[in-house]
Amino acid sequence: MFELALVCREADVEIVSDALMEIDALAVSVEDADADTDAEHALFGEPGMPAPKAGWDRSIVKALFPSEPEATEAATLILAQDWAEDVHVQAIQAVPEQDWVRLTQSQFAPVEITPEFWIVPSWHEAPPQAQRIMRLDPGLAFGTGTHPTTRMCLRWIARQNQAWPRVLDYGCGSGILAIGAALHGAKNIDAVDIDPAAVTSSRDNAAANGVTLNPGLPELAQGEYPLVIANILATPLKLLAPLLSAHVAPGGHLILAGILSRQADDLKAAYAPWLALEVSDEEDGWILMTARRPA
Repeated sequence: MFELALVCREADVEIVSDALMEIDALAVSVEDADADTDAEHALFGEPGMPAPKAGWDRSIVKALFPSEPEATEAATLILAQDWAEDVHVQAIQAVPEQDWVRLTQSQFAPVEITPEFWIVPSWHEAPPQAQRIMRLDPGLAFGTGTHPTTRMCLRWIARQNQAWPRVLDYGCGSGILAIGAALHGAKNIDAVDIDPAAVTSSRDNAAANGVTLNPGLPELAQGEYPLVIANILATPLKLLAPLLSAHVAPGGHLILAGILSRQADDLKAAYAPWLALEVSDEEDGWILMTARRPA
């Protein structure tokens, strides 16, 4: 493969990136042209949210092509556009051959939830101290155990160590939280998501771990559950307050994540008509909020 690197202004990043994809670039990425210099600066945004700008004041847009002639032709086409007067070619160069599968796998190591409970990719050996193991590989749906919100939910499940008779995982993603509950003895687990890819991913991941889930779209969730888990984001969690609260059985628990520390009061107010939320865990600016419905 060959890499085409173009230097442009922040204002041109999106149009350059879109144009490269239109002319069949295999991949497009954006970097700070002033990285590792005194002019370098970071683009900060809220955790889990897009960066405030598409690029830096001086950006490098890199695109991959199958051959050098295709990369050269792409550069020629871009530079011929009326809007490209401030776009310049930095380089066209061969990309060193790599074992991309091995490189990708090396980025995902086993994740400790508790000293006894670990998430382990299929290509890794389980740590010797692991007594309970979830096998989960990175895929299309969100949830590999590396994010603080996921870890906090799983940590809460592991510490409770209860064989819940019925569980609802609302916004299940990869099914990681539902599988975590199943590995701790839970039964009759409804794992729901608005994304059909998440439903498929949850079903596949459950099979890989030898547990049974009921994956489906949100309408699958019916009635009351002793445990309701939702790891989404604060805004949808506020909108879902009546629905999620109604699904919690008397004496049951509600577990919410995807919430920043500064959003705690907003969530408490949103759920106050039904349940009294409290902060139960915190990690890297994210919090876990829990409530129990009176029996």
